[in-house]
Amino acid sequence: MPSTSRVLIVPAAGAGSRLGGRIPKLLVPVAGIPMIDRIIDLYRDHIDDAVLVVNPACVDDVRRHIDAGDGKVPFHYVEQASPTGMLDAILLAAREVDKAGSESIWITWCDQVAVRPATIDALSSATVARPQTAIVMPTSTREHPYIHLERDGARRITRVLQRREGDAMPATGESDIGVFALSRAAYTDLLPRYAREVEVGGATRERNFLPFIPWVARAHEVLTFPCTDPMEAVGVNTPEELKQVEEYLRRPA
Repeated sequence: MPSTSRVLIVPAAGAGSRLGGRIPKLLVPVAGIPMIDRIIDLYRDHIDDAVLVVNPACVDDVRRHIDAGDGKVPFHYVEQASPTGMLDAILLAAREVDKAGSESIWITWCDQVAVRPATIDALSSATVARPQTAIVMPTSTREHPYIHLERDGARRITRVLQRREGDAMPATGESDIGVFALSRAAYTDLLPRYAREVEVGGATRERNFLPFIPWVARAHEVLTFPCTDPMEAVGVNTPEELKQVEEYLRRPA
C-alpha cells in the first residue's frame, strides 16, 4: 500500500454513445476486459479508496459489477445526473474525499486504459517525493494532439488548447494523458475557488477541468513528467480508438 493515503476519483458518468454500445461506458470491454476492471488493476496497489462518479441510470449495474470483484479497493459511488462537465464530476466526489481524509487525490478518466504501470509507478514516486506540489501529472508529446499544453519561457503551463472546444491545434503538441494527482489543498481549496469563476467551454458548454492546470500554475507548482509511451494519451471514445488501444495493449510489454 502507498505510504501516503490516496483516493482515486474516476469520473465515469458517460453513456459511451460514440462507442455504439448499449452498456455503461466503463463496462465496455477493451481487449476482453471491461474498462473499469483495467482501471482497478492499474491503480489497486497505489490507492486506499476509490470514488466512482456514475450516471444514476447505471449505478446499480456498476455496483453489481464492482461487488463481484475481489473487494481489495473500497469503492464509493456518487451520481452525476446532468452532463455538465468533468469539473463538476470531480467536485461531486468531495464528500467522499473528505471522509477518506486522503493526503493525495488522484483522478483518471475511465477510458484511459492504455496507461502503463511504469507511468503510475513514476506518479506514485513523484507524489511521495513532492507531497505539497499542487498538481503532478504525466504528459505525452504526440502528433495531431487532442489537447495541447502551452508553456511560457520558464516552462510554466499558461494555457490548455482543446480540439473539442474548437481551438486551433499544433501539428505536434504536449498532451495530458487523463491522469492527475492533486494535493489535498489543491482539491479542497484551489479547485472549489477555480470552480466559482470558471466559464463554460465555448463549444461544449461544459465546465472543463483541464483549464484548472494553468490557473493553478500561476501561483503554485505544477509538476509534469513524460509518460512511458505516447499511446497512453489515447482514450477510448470511438470504435476506431477502441481498436487502436486494443492493438496497443496486445503488444508485448
